[in-house]
Amino acid sequence: MLSGRRAPAPPSRPPRRRAPALPPRLSRHRAPASPPRHSRRRVALLGIVQGPTELLPVSSSAHIALLPRLMGWREEQVDAELRNAVEAALHGGAAAALVIVLGGELARAAREQDRAALASTALALIPSALAGYLLEQRPERRAGASRMLPAGLALGGAALAWADARPATRGLSDFGPRDGLALGLAQALALLPGVSRSGAALTAGRARGFGREDAHALSWRVGLPVIAGAAGLKAVRLAQRGAPPGSLPVLAAGAGAAFLSTIASAPLTAPAMRAHALWPCALYRVGLALLAAA
Repeated sequence: MLSGRRAPAPPSRPPRRRAPALPPRLSRHRAPASPPRHSRRRVALLGIVQGPTELLPVSSSAHIALLPRLMGWREEQVDAELRNAVEAALHGGAAAALVIVLGGELARAAREQDRAALASTALALIPSALAGYLLEQRPERRAGASRMLPAGLALGGAALAWADARPATRGLSDFGPRDGLALGLAQALALLPGVSRSGAALTAGRARGFGREDAHALSWRVGLPVIAGAAGLKAVRLAQRGAPPGSLPVLAAGAGAAFLSTIASAPLTAPAMRAHALWPCALYRVGLALLAAA
């Protein structure tokens, strides 16, 4: 006999919940991040430092190498091609200013010199020009620069103080081939990190018996052609390989700042400044070496 009661309905199943949509799968192959780049403000600051340190025997290259570290910039991650271009811009701006500041003095000196003195000056250009052309772009030189920097600063400062303590026994009229060769070889040492070009030339001039003012004059007579030539060579190489994309405003900022700071620092080359003792610069170099070694 069938019961009049209906069988209870089976319990209803709860509605299925949809699983939350998964985020789109990230690609495992991400595009590499672009290396840090110099900003115009940073490169302009380097240019401001380039000017006065180019005119004093304290190694402008050492200051340009140490400033990013002191400021906490990730310089080692900046593209090497961009670093080379910035270096060329800084040297180019400073060299152009030096031609304006000292070009007239050197032109007058060239007119007043006899053939023997001119030949001795030309002899001074050969060692540094050859060394700069052959060794400047060697990668191992750049790789070991940070390790050699403190030694170059300290030893160069000690040599400068020693030479400046010697008495002055000769004048510009005594400048000869041996003096030119000594100044040229000294300038070639400026390719070593921390060895200032002007500091090395002043050391050689004072060691050869020239007074402070005459040693300064000789330093610029044999130095300005080397500085201008090196800047021109860097510019040619930069033009051949092309400036890094988007770097022209940065390079212009560096060159302009170096030019203006060198012009503003021109009083450092006045005759009154050339007569000063060189031991303060030597002491400063030793202090900078300690900072670089820290």
